[in-house]
Amino acid sequence: MEKGRLLLIPTPIGNMGDWSDRARQMVAEADWVAAEDTRRTGQLLAHFGIRKRLVALHEHNEDMRAREVVNSCLAGDTVALMSDAGTPLISDPGFVTVRLAHKEGVRVVPVPGPCSAIVALSASGLPSDRFAFEGFLPAKKGPREAKLQMLRREPRTLIFFESTHRIEATLQALAEIFGPDRMLCIGKELTKTFETIWLGVASEALSWLHEDPARSLGEFVLVVEGCREVGQQMLMEPEHLLRHLLSALPPSKAAQLVAELGGGKKRDLYQLALTISGRDGG
Repeated sequence: MEKGRLLLIPTPIGNMGDWSDRARQMVAEADWVAAEDTRRTGQLLAHFGIRKRLVALHEHNEDMRAREVVNSCLAGDTVALMSDAGTPLISDPGFVTVRLAHKEGVRVVPVPGPCSAIVALSASGLPSDRFAFEGFLPAKKGPREAKLQMLRREPRTLIFFESTHRIEATLQALAEIFGPDRMLCIGKELTKTFETIWLGVASEALSWLHEDPARSLGEFVLVVEGCREVGQQMLMEPEHLLRHLLSALPPSKAAQLVAELGGGKKRDLYQLALTISGRDGG
């Protein structure tokens, strides 16, 4: 096996049978494993009879540990990066390490595998051609509601992760801010013994949750229908126009065109275009 690589190894999100032969083989052939939680990863490897040196790499130590991983790869080791469950970097650590690996010329090898966001989307019965993954909403009420207000008119299907402790508050906020008729799917304990998938409107979600106390327990993925009321007014909003124009034009040109359409002052639009470009990553 070619040496000096960083392997991104997905792990089961519940059902051990979902761990692919390729993923297991690559971990077995790696020199060592960088794991989000060495205890959980150790249990997974033990289940499949794999013994490896495990080193913790999580959100609190990644800035330091990333250099160790990349230096090891540069020295010829093959390192497997593994999250607790699902695909690495999807609401999990690893971004700093992968970015540094690319910068230093280390080959990054992604292995396909389980991802609860995609599993929930595919089973939701909601449009899947365009979607936005938002991860976990803020824990506190104010920031959480502010975030949902920002997303209220997003036309793409939205995907959120949520915990047992906040699922009720989040469902209530979705009904209040997105409206009672917004369709949503609740995916609970996906691929596990008590897997549950419910589809309905936001106004009915809390009632469904309260019908059985056990429904509030577990790990949740929420798939929420995008805004259906994207009318002409929204299409002509300056930010909406800029967002589309910036996919093909530089900020100055995009701002000029929106100004000519009566969207405001070019100087203000140019600043907005720069903000959008920075926020969207380019």
